[in-house]
Order: sequence, then C-alpha cells, then structure tokens
Amino acid sequence: MKPNTSQAQTVDEYISRYPEKVQLILQKVRDTVKKAAPAATEIISYQLPAYKLHSNLVYFGAWKNHLGFYPTASGIRSFKKELSVYEGAKGSVKFPLDKPMPYGLISKIVKFRVKEDVAKSKK
Repeated sequence: MKPNTSQAQTVDEYISRYPEKVQLILQKVRDTVKKAAPAATEIISYQLPAYKLHSNLVYFGAWKNHLGFYPTASGIRSFKKELSVYEGAKGSVKFPLDKPMPYGLISKIVKFRVKEDVAKSKK
C-alpha cells in the first residue's frame, strides 16, 4: 500500500500519503500513542512514524491489509496473551485494517514501554 516511494520527513506527511480511511486509522493510532506517551518525541525512523523518550518506544505503519505496530520484543512478550489473536513476530504485530483497531491495547502497550524505557534510563 505504500503509495509514494520517497521518504516522508514528518508524521503528517507519512499519514497524508494514504487513502482517507487509512489516514483516519493512522491519525487515531498517532493520537493514542501521543496520549499514552505525552513526553515522547515524534520522529520518522526506518521510514515509519516512531516515538522516542530515552530510546525508541514504538513504531507503526500502514501496509496493504494491516497496520504494523512495532513495540519491540519486550512489548510483544509482555502482552503475549492479548496479542495472541493477531499475526505477529518477535517485535511486531499486524492489526488487520478491516477489523476494529485495538486502541485500548495499543495504549496499554505504549504505557508499558514508557515505564520500561524510564526504568532502563535510570540504570
């Protein structure tokens, strides 16, 4: 579904490249992440929207049939049961675009990653 091969410089630019229906989902995921991690800096990393405190917390991106959410391996491990209904890998999960987006779960995972990141930075 990547409609433009040049790299987006901002998250607004990234989101604007998708069909309106997908833009709405991406914007709501963005808002969910920003609310769960208000101190995080929003960046583009690996050509995806990413959020960073002391280190990168999460990434997300639109694909043809799913939203890829990348909360690192620890984020996947810690929510293994809740994420078991979705396809995924060691550090990622695929949320189908044609099913309700689990914004509450995304928020919980982001909050977990914030706590984890802050704790690691204090060591």
